[in-house]
Amino acid sequence: MSTFTIDSATSRATPTPVPGKRMTVPSIRARKKLGRTDEPLVMLTAYTMRMAQLLDAHCEMLLVGDSLGQVIYGLPSTLPVTLDMMCNHGAAVVRGSWHALVAVDMPFGSYEGSPEQAFASASRIMQETGCAAVKLEGGEAMAPTVDFLNKRGIPVIGHVGLTPQAVNVLGGYGARGKTQGEADKIVADAKAIADAGAFAVVVEGVMDVVADKVTAAVDIPTIGIGASANCDGQVLVTEDMMGLFERTPRFVKRYADLAGEIGAAAAAFRDEVRNRSFPTDEQTYRPKG
Repeated sequence: MSTFTIDSATSRATPTPVPGKRMTVPSIRARKKLGRTDEPLVMLTAYTMRMAQLLDAHCEMLLVGDSLGQVIYGLPSTLPVTLDMMCNHGAAVVRGSWHALVAVDMPFGSYEGSPEQAFASASRIMQETGCAAVKLEGGEAMAPTVDFLNKRGIPVIGHVGLTPQAVNVLGGYGARGKTQGEADKIVADAKAIADAGAFAVVVEGVMDVVADKVTAAVDIPTIGIGASANCDGQVLVTEDMMGLFERTPRFVKRYADLAGEIGAAAAAFRDEVRNRSFPTDEQTYRPKG
């Protein structure tokens, strides 16, 4: 749990948490039994305290993804994201949630060098945010690091298939697993990460038959994004599924048009300011009596 609390007297958001226990690593891991998850896991991204509050009751996991580089900061990729960014946003999401397990992405360059480097970065993330787990990209090459972290008390979510931090090596964001060799490598990567002690693995941007093979091959939950409905859970970038951007990736279903609603509200405010119909007596202060 986070050591930070929200002052309900001064915060615009004054949540009333429902008494209960936060999801834990063992409770997430236990959702998959004998190779099957009867009730799929729900994960969404969150980068702010308020979004965490709105999503928390509906998710088993909230992911503070390094996708915040593009979504929040307007960066061209996830590569420039820093540990400071992840820690600051991770702490905000933990403060805004009470039910979901919060996992924080380890940014590019913070863990690949050695297991010791990864431990230093992961321990900082957990200490400064209060999150329950970290997520890192990579397959067989990262298995020793996952093992190193797990044995030192840091729960890990793996990430295989399309790994955005490796976009320069992959040559773009296209779906992976189109060739037999690439498909076999993705399955082997997931098995290596699971065997090393990860408690879940994100399977991103792969052919659906490959995602199905991964799900059948590992005894930990698979969380799909652009993968297969047969995965043990699903994750999307919240801003994508809420319709906050004009471009929608192929694997995203838009469940709302928040961009349109925000634009309409801003236009209504503009019109009322310009015709002086806002503010009214209800929004101004006048002497009494």
